[in-house]
Amino acid sequence: MTDARFADWMRDVQQRTEVALGRTLPPNNVVPDRLHEAMRYACLEGGKRIRPLLAHAAGAVTGAPPEVLDKVACAVELIHAYSLVHDDMPCMDDDTLRRGKPTVHVEYDEATALLVGDALQSLAFQQLAEPGLIPDAGRHIEMVHHLAIAAGSRGMAGGQAIDLQSVGQMLTREALEVMHVHKTGALIRAAVCLGAQAGGHCHGDVLRSLDHFSRRVGLLFQVVDDILDTESDTATLGKTAGKDAENDKPTYVTILGLDEARRLSLELEAEALELLSSLDGRADRMRELTRYIVHRRF
Repeated sequence: MTDARFADWMRDVQQRTEVALGRTLPPNNVVPDRLHEAMRYACLEGGKRIRPLLAHAAGAVTGAPPEVLDKVACAVELIHAYSLVHDDMPCMDDDTLRRGKPTVHVEYDEATALLVGDALQSLAFQQLAEPGLIPDAGRHIEMVHHLAIAAGSRGMAGGQAIDLQSVGQMLTREALEVMHVHKTGALIRAAVCLGAQAGGHCHGDVLRSLDHFSRRVGLLFQVVDDILDTESDTATLGKTAGKDAENDKPTYVTILGLDEARRLSLELEAEALELLSSLDGRADRMRELTRYIVHRRF
């Protein structure tokens, strides 16, 4: 059962992120109005906001100001939203449902969906690169650099390329891990590290602990996602259940089996929590989020 205070904190961060995204995204009545409408459709009123939650939780460890974390949260969530819009397109995963509503290319059209993804990615960097976001200019540049790597061919885009190349193949667990370290893990790692870097108390030992933690929790998120894709229905997930199996894509469940995938999730949870053991009570939100990721039902 989720602790009431943690549940309240989650709702607060999710609401903060929704408000911040609403302010950040261009209004529907600004030219080009249809593109801006589609961008808002892709980002607002949906999603668990796991990456913003991780950014705020990591920022709590280093004393980052909430208003700065709102910018970081928007940046990582805009990158995530752009990736979903593009992944759902017919040239990629060809999906018709996302967050319980038609995907962007279905609701609008393919060309608009392509432009939505492009515009959201640009807007993400606009948020993170805002002059004076944090006092340390050198660390600010490092944050922008980190997000660029996480989103590119050495991160999320590269992971998607590996995913497309792996259709119909039976990958080893090691090869599957390489794919998801890039596709899912890179942006989760960025959310944690950027949240931590936004604070004034981000010395080396803390950053190293959080970085190692983020690598384990990124894999953990994907393992649980694969389990839920097997166990849950479309209405619960808000996206098409069983789509990876239908498309003959390798997952932790297809490679390991359901029981072994569940065991792996618990092992990754234990490893992630152990990596937080050197941090004090400021990392409690990170611990609670780790448990939430493992035991979430959608």
